[in-house]
Amino acid sequence: MQKESLHRALSSVSRKMDDKCLYLVELDQQNGDGDLGISMKEGFKAAERYIGDTEERDLGRLMAGIAGAFNEAAPSSLGTILSIGMMGMAKTLKGKEKAQTEEVATALLAGIRKIMERAHSKPGEKTILDALYPAAEALKDNAEKRAEEAYAIAVEAARRGAESTKDMLPRHGRAAYYGEKSLGIVDGGAVAGLLILEGIYESVCR
Repeated sequence: MQKESLHRALSSVSRKMDDKCLYLVELDQQNGDGDLGISMKEGFKAAERYIGDTEERDLGRLMAGIAGAFNEAAPSSLGTILSIGMMGMAKTLKGKEKAQTEEVATALLAGIRKIMERAHSKPGEKTILDALYPAAEALKDNAEKRAEEAYAIAVEAARRGAESTKDMLPRHGRAAYYGEKSLGIVDGGAVAGLLILEGIYESVCR
């Protein structure tokens, strides 16, 4: 990963969120406040705009700037959570202008750990972590493979993780109030996590 590939990834994710905005809104309306699709659409659009406008090439500084732009444009609980994860990635990538697949996976896991620490959450609680964590683990475990293959495996792990949230009870935020009513419904945050991985994968394949 370099600045150019990160830019392509953000552009791809931004398109995904734009295309799936209404779907994410509908999911969020079932056990949240309905702003998920809009916040993800606006957040990734702002992140894409930021990286297109800056001359910075240090991946750590880029991720910190992306986190700030994203958080400002996506004032929602998931927007805050993702910006925390991006800042965790920024610390790991600081000083690098290029990162191999294993280094990207390590940064993703560092960002996820930061989310878990700050949000007091973990996989299995019907959140975005149920898609992101297995995807990051799969990416790290397959980092020696061609990038396209490694990211394809990560996407599949994210897809299985998102699907598994149908059988989980939510433990955090407004969704927790719905309790057993949320059973059988996939978590919108986990779907957003899957879309992020799909967007990155599609950018790698270009």
